[in-house]
Amino acid sequence: MADGKTYEEAVKNIHVITCEWIETAMELGREIPASKGRLIYA
Repeated sequence: MADGKTYEEAVKNIHVITCEWIETAMELGREIPASKGRLIYA
């Protein structure tokens, strides 16, 4: 989950959080799920 004062800031924060999650999962040796494409809703 991410938020921001503007839509653009929220999207930027989503990118940061996603990258941090992937980095942490890799460090822990966890499986990274394959992308399923775009969300139908947001």
